[in-house]
Amino acid sequence: MFKRLALLVALLAAFAAPVPAAFAQGSLSDSFSGDELVESGKNFFGSTSQGLASLVERAVSQYGLPNGYILGEDAGGALFAGARYGEGRVYTRNAGQYSVFWQGPSIGFDIGGDGSKVMMLVYNLNQIQDVLGRYAGVAGSAYVLGGFGMTVIKRGDVVMVPIRSGVGARLGLNIGYLNFTSEPTWNPF
Repeated sequence: MFKRLALLVALLAAFAAPVPAAFAQGSLSDSFSGDELVESGKNFFGSTSQGLASLVERAVSQYGLPNGYILGEDAGGALFAGARYGEGRVYTRNAGQYSVFWQGPSIGFDIGGDGSKVMMLVYNLNQIQDVLGRYAGVAGSAYVLGGFGMTVIKRGDVVMVPIRSGVGARLGLNIGYLNFTSEPTWNPF
């Protein structure tokens, strides 16, 4: 009986304990080097790593070293108005890994569909929950079979640079947003 009571008190104390600093507040300041990002991307994307290396180098030269990144997959399609859905994992040095889902609408001169593996470089991440929310951006694509592409999306101080390696047929320019959530949903808004 005493052991059960002690176990119950320990469980209640664990649930009542404050959230670790990495999740509550503070900065996820430890950044990833370009070499680490390229190596992680090689393992994720496979043999198409030369295009990845040049895009990571370009992003790092423009925005510096990210303090997080997301590896995942997404798919999208459009006939002037479109939608994109995806899922992946956020990686940080201080707060570990976190599952994330994204979806969002787009509108513009855009026709076609694509499926992609995605590596998103995340900058200015103060806490892991800063990933969640709507990130606006402009995207353009012009491919018949596949290739690499890079865009930039922003929400407050947090900047994300999605690097996609996809297949499909898509041509156009659109404006839209991606809504990052902790649970999947079919509603693109």
